[in-house]
Amino acid sequence: MGRAPANRKPSPPPPPPPLGRCHFWLPNKRRHCANTPLPTSQYCGNHLPDSASDAGAPSRRLVPCTVDPSHTVLEENLEAHVGKCPLKKQAAALAAQPFYSKGINSGGGEGGGGVTSAAKRAAVHKLTEDELRALIEKIKSAHALAAVAMCDSFLVTDACDKWMRNQVDRKVPYQEKHVRQQASIIGNMEAFGLLQKGGEVAEENGAENAPAVVEFGAGRGYLTQMLADCYGIRNVFLVERRSYKLKADRSLRQNEGVTLKRLRIDIEDLNLQGIEALSGLQYLAIGKHLCGPATDITMMCCLHEQYNQEYGKSNLCGLALATCCHHLCQWNHYANKTFLSGLGITEEDFHAMTWFSSWAVDGDHSSQESSLEFEDLSPEDRYEKAEKPDVEVSGLDRLIRSIPAGERAALGFMCKDIIDTGRLLWLREKGLVADLVSYVPSNISPENHLLVAKCTC
Repeated sequence: MGRAPANRKPSPPPPPPPLGRCHFWLPNKRRHCANTPLPTSQYCGNHLPDSASDAGAPSRRLVPCTVDPSHTVLEENLEAHVGKCPLKKQAAALAAQPFYSKGINSGGGEGGGGVTSAAKRAAVHKLTEDELRALIEKIKSAHALAAVAMCDSFLVTDACDKWMRNQVDRKVPYQEKHVRQQASIIGNMEAFGLLQKGGEVAEENGAENAPAVVEFGAGRGYLTQMLADCYGIRNVFLVERRSYKLKADRSLRQNEGVTLKRLRIDIEDLNLQGIEALSGLQYLAIGKHLCGPATDITMMCCLHEQYNQEYGKSNLCGLALATCCHHLCQWNHYANKTFLSGLGITEEDFHAMTWFSSWAVDGDHSSQESSLEFEDLSPEDRYEKAEKPDVEVSGLDRLIRSIPAGERAALGFMCKDIIDTGRLLWLREKGLVADLVSYVPSNISPENHLLVAKCTC
């Protein structure tokens, strides 16, 4: 039985803020901001909306930095900030690198944030009830027609046994569930022929012939560290646009014989042929943190047609990419638009599908309190949403909420399956032997799709 579409009880108002604290309410954390308010306002500089300025105080609006939109500055200080923004020097240094090529792996799409989760939700809620029902039926039909049947493939090899038994340096911070995911990714790589069985490559006679590893979206680099510890990988390249603490880099560098290079760059702008240390090396492409379009961008980075035209045969041996965060996928970056178009799925349908995909991991995504609704909002919009938590329930909301949670989750998984099937077929069209498997049980992680592929030429 589905949940009754009855109106929910109004959310309780936020409690009064502690003395000397910013009055901005953080709905996801269910507390007020911990910063000290400005002398002329109830709010700190980060959360000062125009509408919240004290009477008589000048309007102070936060705007994205034009050098790096990930942080904001006061509009009145923007011009001065741009001249001294530390990221400006970093961006200039990166642009001078031979492996930097702006937007080379974008798939023809424009860079930037793309369509936000809030915009996707708004587009879905513009549909009529009949249009939503028709879209759901289209997704179900497309899944039945084209989605591949994935097999369960939770594989842990003997070579990874010391990690599974916690017989590694305990100074390395990791959680058991992540170790199991990493071990199964590696196990599937071995089963698919990307690694020599039983970690034989770790022996002296095989180390020199071991392929290099390029980990995309590397984060702290623990997947690569497991490969280096258990399979004797010697040449390591970690690609990550963010900066992390507690990285595996120090441990990898202490591993005798390992050569490590960390590239702080967006995968969208990475030209692998420009990495001098990778030139002439056979390599494996791996990734466990490739959220949304990062999977498509990584595939294009490794199999870019321009490489074949300018540099000849690619040195890619194979890849193993764990897909996740399908709700962040973007039409303009998606690798196999032809596949979706053949199923009658339009750009608008695709973005609705990506929004539905979060139902696979969030049975109550339609809730007004869903974290995705706050994900892309400006401080001003968040302030208004926190001040006005009671939103009138529309007919479409009632229809969505009337769908049983299990059916919503099933629809979310269908959307994920269709998106990843398109990626699988794209790899096969490029001449790779490829498969899509469920590499860990859903109780370890519901984000459990793994694309694994091997070059045959």
